[in-house]
Amino acid sequence: MDRVEALRQKAFEMNRFDGFLVTSEVNLYYFAGCPGLTSMLIPEKGKGIIFAYNVNYEQAKAMTKGFEVQMLERGQNLMECVAKQVKACKIKKLAFDTLDFESHNQLAKKLRGQARLSPKGGLVGELRRVKDQKELQLMRKAAELTNIGMKMAYETIKPGMKEYQVAAEIEYSMRRKGSWGVAFETIIASGARSAFPHGGGGTLLGGGCTDREIRNGELVVVDMGAIYQHYRSDITRTIVAGKSLQAKQKKLFEIVKASHDKALGEIRPGTKTKDVDSAARKVIADAGYGEYFVHGLGHGVGLEIHEGPTLSSLSKDKLTIGNVVTDEPGIYLVGYGGIRIEDTVLVQKGKAECLTSAPYSLEADS
Repeated sequence: MDRVEALRQKAFEMNRFDGFLVTSEVNLYYFAGCPGLTSMLIPEKGKGIIFAYNVNYEQAKAMTKGFEVQMLERGQNLMECVAKQVKACKIKKLAFDTLDFESHNQLAKKLRGQARLSPKGGLVGELRRVKDQKELQLMRKAAELTNIGMKMAYETIKPGMKEYQVAAEIEYSMRRKGSWGVAFETIIASGARSAFPHGGGGTLLGGGCTDREIRNGELVVVDMGAIYQHYRSDITRTIVAGKSLQAKQKKLFEIVKASHDKALGEIRPGTKTKDVDSAARKVIADAGYGEYFVHGLGHGVGLEIHEGPTLSSLSKDKLTIGNVVTDEPGIYLVGYGGIRIEDTVLVQKGKAECLTSAPYSLEADS
C-alpha cells in the first residue's frame, strides 16, 4: 500500500489528477502483489478497486490487501465496468499508465465527457525505478541464482557442445537452486554469431541460441539471467571454447573490461546516465574500436528486464539511490566475433555494488 500512496502523491498532489487507472500487467503486480489482475482504479480517497475475471477472482481476494476486488464475468466489458466506477468515485481527471487504442476509445465513449483521460505511464515508471529494500532482497537472490548459471556456463562450454545444450545446462542449474524462470531467452552466441549483440535473434522470433556446434578457440557470448519472485537479474560473460586463446581475443577482452570498470566507477547518485555511457565509450574509442560499440551502455532492471533508467548517449536520466542498472559495454567485429561483459549494478551512496559476481575470464573451466 505504500506504493499506492506514493502514486497518489505523484498523480494527485503533484499533478492534480483525482484518479489513476492501472492496466499494465507488470504495474498491477507492482502495486497489488498479485498476478492475473485485469486493471486497478485508484481514486483520490478510499480503497483502490481491483478488477479480476472470475478465473482469478478468488486468488485476487486472497493475495491482495487494502483493495476492493470486483469480479468480471466472462464476456463482460472491462471498460464499461471501469467507467461505472469512475463515475461513482466522481473522478474528473483520470490518468492511466497504458491503454490500447480500442480500450481508450471505449472508455472515453462510456465516460461521455464526464472525466478527462490523460496518459501518465511515466509516473509509475519513476516509482519503479527506485527499488525498496524488499525488492532489493529479491533482486539479490535473482543475482545469486544468475551467478550459479554463469558458473555452469564456464563449466559446460567446450568444443563440440551445441549452443542450445549450453543454454539447457545453465537454465537447469538455476532452476534446481530456486529460479522461477529465465529473465529473458538465454543467449549463447558462438563464433561469428557472437558479433551480433543478441546473437542474431530477438524477443519475438527467439534465436538466443541455435543448434550450432561450438568450435575450438571460438568466442562465445553468454547473456542470461534468473527470475526470483518476479524480479530479474542480467549478466554477460564472454568465454573462449577450449584452450586456444588468441592475443587479439585477450586484447579485446582487456579493452571491454576496462570500459566496464570505468563505467562502474562512474555509477553513483546524481550522475547523468549519458555521462556514464560516455565514460565507457571513450575507453573503447581511445583503443580504436569506438565504431564497434554499437549499443547503449545499459538499462534498468527489475520486474522487467528492460526498464528505466536508460544508460545511453541519448538518455536524459540521472541516477539515484535505489536504481538497479546494467553495465554492459562490448566490441563486435562482424566476421570475427564479439566480446561483451555485463553486470547488474545497484546505485547506492558511495561506490556502486555489483549484484552479479561471476568471475571475469575468457577461459572456460573445462
